[in-house]
Amino acid sequence: MLVGSCDGGREGIRSWWAGVLPTRIGRILLAACLMASWGVAVTCVAPSVAFAQDEAAVDEDGDAEPEGKSYLTFLLEALGVKYVIIFLLLSFGLVALLVMCFMQFRKVVMMPPALGQQFEQHLENKEFQQAYELAKNDDSYLGKVLSAGMSKLQSGYPAAVEAMQAAENEQAMNLEHKISYVSLVGALAPMFGLLGTVDGMVAAFMLIAQQDTAPKPSQLAVGISQALVTTLIGLWLAIPAIACYGLLKNWLQRFNMEVDDESMKLMARFQNMGKK
Repeated sequence: MLVGSCDGGREGIRSWWAGVLPTRIGRILLAACLMASWGVAVTCVAPSVAFAQDEAAVDEDGDAEPEGKSYLTFLLEALGVKYVIIFLLLSFGLVALLVMCFMQFRKVVMMPPALGQQFEQHLENKEFQQAYELAKNDDSYLGKVLSAGMSKLQSGYPAAVEAMQAAENEQAMNLEHKISYVSLVGALAPMFGLLGTVDGMVAAFMLIAQQDTAPKPSQLAVGISQALVTTLIGLWLAIPAIACYGLLKNWLQRFNMEVDDESMKLMARFQNMGKK
């Protein structure tokens, strides 16, 4: 029983994952983006991790060698509290936006198969009011386009087509507005990285200007490390964000064409309405 329940759970996860993303490329890009954002979050909040050693290394004078910092600790200290908060907000916001967009950009959500079948069945049975109510009560992309066309049928088929095109443009604009936030994160992340670069270099040069003697390399490394690490984190966020934005935009164009074809096919029976 335990093995069966585990297998069922794994199958459920696989089916959910396959349903969320319609293509293999989309799954790979979302996984890469989630990993990148998770890496940024871990980098920003991970505590210092010390690697235990069996015996302490002792130099010739008998003094213990200083323990080195872990990579995550170095990145955390280089970022500073200000940039930790900024990149955490960007990374969590990017993950939330991508999950929301990939959940919505699915054919079963945009064009429910049951809606098209029931709508066509109502039309075949001359149940035009029921077909209109069905489309009006459906919140999908296709449902809103069909309800807009049905509401203008009394003015003729050309008016219905015009209403459907207006509804398509409105829905496409709303969806493109949502995915534009992904592009916004992809644009802001490297800009904040560049801001950190300038900030770190200014701090390094201020240190040189304020001292009569040459500062120690360890002192200069504080500003230089901030300059480099902020750029690194910004690129970690920007690259997958821009890639996912391009993928989502292509999907939206494909769905626009599919919805237009499906709605015109369903409404084609009214093409000769009013003609003698």
